[in-house]
Amino acid sequence: MAKTALIIGGGFAGCAAAHQLALMGGWKVTLVEKQSELGAGVRTRWYGGHPFTFGPRHFLTPWEHVYGFLNEYLPLRLLKHEFITYVESDQEFYNFPIHRDDIDGMPDREKIDNELEQRVGLESAKNLEEYWISSVGPTLYEQYINTSSKKMWQVDDNREIDTFSWSPKGVTIKEGSRDAWDSRFSAYPIAPDGYNSYFDIATAEAQVMLGTTITDYDIPNRSVVLNGEKKRYDIVVNTIPPDVLYEFEHGALPFVGRDLHQMVLPMEHCFPPNVFFIYYAGQEKFTRLVEYKRFTQHKSPTTLVAMEIPSKNGKHYPLPVLSEIARAQKYIDQMPDQVFSIGRNGTYLYQVDIDDCIAQAMEIREKLSS
Repeated sequence: MAKTALIIGGGFAGCAAAHQLALMGGWKVTLVEKQSELGAGVRTRWYGGHPFTFGPRHFLTPWEHVYGFLNEYLPLRLLKHEFITYVESDQEFYNFPIHRDDIDGMPDREKIDNELEQRVGLESAKNLEEYWISSVGPTLYEQYINTSSKKMWQVDDNREIDTFSWSPKGVTIKEGSRDAWDSRFSAYPIAPDGYNSYFDIATAEAQVMLGTTITDYDIPNRSVVLNGEKKRYDIVVNTIPPDVLYEFEHGALPFVGRDLHQMVLPMEHCFPPNVFFIYYAGQEKFTRLVEYKRFTQHKSPTTLVAMEIPSKNGKHYPLPVLSEIARAQKYIDQMPDQVFSIGRNGTYLYQVDIDDCIAQAMEIREKLSS
């Protein structure tokens, strides 16, 4: 008799978990998703004839086995790209991460070089502000980081952000290559509809319940109420914020959301070659612009650009604050054996991305096979 599994959430993490269970065999999987489609923010949609996702969703990983796994089911195209940042005080676009060559041409070059020579305290930094000032000095911090981080995290003071393992440690000042990432693999699906076909492949053997909300959770007993009926499962894989599963008994976990505004422009491309993102570090309401054709290589005489504005709309980014991460861990620690919480929301970790979702699903398979 097949063992039963419930997957809560049909984003990339939930689909990846369904796929790994299908590859194991012997599992009857039910995947519940409250939206009408699988894939969440990674699903490709269309605007003005152009494909796009909710925010850029390129595939980054240092792990060859994870890249190889996804590439087997969803052929990928390797990318080489750069990011730039608009620094309003200089009225210039510079590379990001901050590049040594740009500093040499900045109006405040001498002041910045002096601050770089006097850097101290990086190892004892306790918050985002201390980390960046210790890394690049106060002038570059003000130009690149101060306002942009406040916008990103919707905070009044960057000292509120007290964990920064996701910061580019070691490459705050970059030299040599201008590639945005040094990950071994940076890629995007070749297919015009992006990752969409993978969601179908991954869930082909599962019972997928779209537009469905679980009305009650009994996680200690691996039970939920679905469509008015209580059901129990051998394992549960959770990919939504863990506070929901326990009716917020330790308090609600805060998230930052995003509003996405698309615009079609009357030109084939509008960004410089190899530039996929443009960040805005000043008082603008938006954090970045993305030109999607750079990822998708969609052919059109027009181009699609999206503007991202931080908001309270949606649960897209867990807040990198130690007290909130500890709150999330309280919920996760309550989960019994055979209940797994994965993905960015399920772990409440900002740095979790597509490759981590696949790797976490693989780890579940390994545990169940041992």
